[in-house]
Amino acid sequence: MKARIFDHIDLRVKDMATAEEFYSQLLPALGFTIDSSGEEWSIWQAAGQGPVAFFGFTEAPKHQPNDNRIAFWAESREEVDRMAEVVKRSGGLNLEGPALWREYSPGYYAVFFEDPSGNKLEVCCRKSLTA
Repeated sequence: MKARIFDHIDLRVKDMATAEEFYSQLLPALGFTIDSSGEEWSIWQAAGQGPVAFFGFTEAPKHQPNDNRIAFWAESREEVDRMAEVVKRSGGLNLEGPALWREYSPGYYAVFFEDPSGNKLEVCCRKSLTA
């Protein structure tokens, strides 16, 4: 099995400037620390050698968000809490949590939110209740 199973996220946003303001605060806090943006795409890469995971977005003024959700992994509940604060400061919309969401699994702890274009995102931790 390959060690790397995720390559990138390719997202559309309604307004590039608003999205760049939001994601330039969120993505580095998630580990996408290298800004390699160009004129049409804003691209944030993870650190590392060779091909690395990246999060990219471009403007599509007629973009309509849907029920798809992008979820980011957190190592601990404290990391979810920290990310919830970053989301609040960066202008995330419709925050839910951070909280324990037992309907997903007994130790599922997450914060749900939307970017300024209405794209649904989440930061979650799947630790058992005893961990």
